[in-house]
Amino acid sequence: MVVRLFLKSVPLLVAAMLAGPASAQIGHGSATSVSVANAPRLHFTPDEMALANAVAGDPDLAAFYGRHGLRPVFLGESGAPRREALRQAIAEAPRHAIPSARYAPHLLGASEGIEAELAHARTLSRLLSDLSGGVLRPSRVDDEIKREGGGRDVPGLMARFVGSSDPARVIASAAPDHPAYRALQQALAGGADLDIPHHLPRVPEGLWRIGARGADLPLMRARLEAMGLATPGAEPMLYDAELALSVQRFQEAAGLPADGIAGQQTIRALNGEAPSGQDGRQRAIAVALERLRWMGGHDLNQRHVWVNIPEYSTTIVENGAEVFRTRSVVGKHADQMRTPEFSDMLSHVVVNPTWTVPPGMLQRIYLPELRANRYAFPHLDVIDRRGNVVPREALDLSGGFPYRLRQKPSDDNALGIVKFIFPNPWNIYLHDTPNKSLFGNRMRAASNGCIRIGDPVDLAHQLLSRQTDDPAAMFRRARDGGREQWLTMRPAIPVHLVYFTAWPDDQGRVRLFDDVYGRDARIWNALQDATQG
Repeated sequence: MVVRLFLKSVPLLVAAMLAGPASAQIGHGSATSVSVANAPRLHFTPDEMALANAVAGDPDLAAFYGRHGLRPVFLGESGAPRREALRQAIAEAPRHAIPSARYAPHLLGASEGIEAELAHARTLSRLLSDLSGGVLRPSRVDDEIKREGGGRDVPGLMARFVGSSDPARVIASAAPDHPAYRALQQALAGGADLDIPHHLPRVPEGLWRIGARGADLPLMRARLEAMGLATPGAEPMLYDAELALSVQRFQEAAGLPADGIAGQQTIRALNGEAPSGQDGRQRAIAVALERLRWMGGHDLNQRHVWVNIPEYSTTIVENGAEVFRTRSVVGKHADQMRTPEFSDMLSHVVVNPTWTVPPGMLQRIYLPELRANRYAFPHLDVIDRRGNVVPREALDLSGGFPYRLRQKPSDDNALGIVKFIFPNPWNIYLHDTPNKSLFGNRMRAASNGCIRIGDPVDLAHQLLSRQTDDPAAMFRRARDGGREQWLTMRPAIPVHLVYFTAWPDDQGRVRLFDDVYGRDARIWNALQDATQG
């Protein structure tokens, strides 16, 4: 009973982690010494008790100090290198697009003793949490972002920090170790690939192709030259092939269609207007860095499928390098149609798929027309709860609609000839489509939420290539069977549905994409609120 009452006065997490040898003492002096077999440590100095009580409400700090014997790590001469490493990391936080003010560095030297220890520990914990998992909890910013942030083993990182001869390196290692993160950091610092020269005269809007002439072209040449995209030409007022090539290089860096034609969008970007101006570019990069920190719990060097919604692209990455790319169509910018962000495991390639109309689409689109005409949509079967096809004349449309609508496998099936399954609560998957026209559009937010694939058979072959020497033959056999067939992925492959409006290409140049759903704007505003200090 005495032990139980004492433990209630000590943070339980700390007490559990300080389990001691076969005997322990309760107090000294005024307290009675009691031996308890296999009991936790029960004697604490006043300083230890003060530290235990101070961190009791913080699971990360409680876990760390519990493992560290409730000993301070920042005080005295031995703590000086750690204090300096923390100050250095705070000063470098802007390299991660996090203002140093978030960590209140001016308060670190404003206290002594246990208060100074706690100030440094809380600051280190926040910094490590931010770098390893993100400043924000993404699902709280936008409920269509189905992520909670990265790994965040803050107690483990703090233990490494304390045990390291180079504590500054431990802090730096908490951020994503990924080439894209480093490329984004370099671009944030002011890469010369797209440093918009605001001081030069603006280029009047127009439409310029090879062979066009005009007095405004020297202004365009001057801006491109100031960005390191020199445009030598014998005739400054001629839009020649060299100028078109420089414009194309600018378009690639700005994330614009790289056709070498200077139209309204390209000229506005050259003039530094958002979203491709420097301010818009830096914000997109800052948000991209935060989004990559959310991915901290995933190994992005292993083989995975990467669907970047604003880029309208689906790729396969192996050992950090892209090995396959295809165009995609994503959800419309409308309620219940925007493609959510999440990660899962792609488990099956389904050949000759059937298509079941999603419940939301059934209610919005199909049911009103069926009530008006029960014979509408003749290409769809009506299926009851037992899986039986219901003749249209037998439908009961007087109340609810206890049926599903299903389309048989065919070349005209809404899912085409193949879909890619990664089971999730939102019923999102990748699939073929009989309608190929949308893949030629620049803006491809046109589906009901799932991702349509421009080269679905090639994607299937690439995915199956790890489990057979002839993936094309495996796919063809399933296709020729005519019936729906599920090919199991062995092993399953991670799939990440992401939303990066700034992302480096294979040469490390950061490209920009439209914030089609407005999510980056919300994240930027939330980051501003969270990093005010």
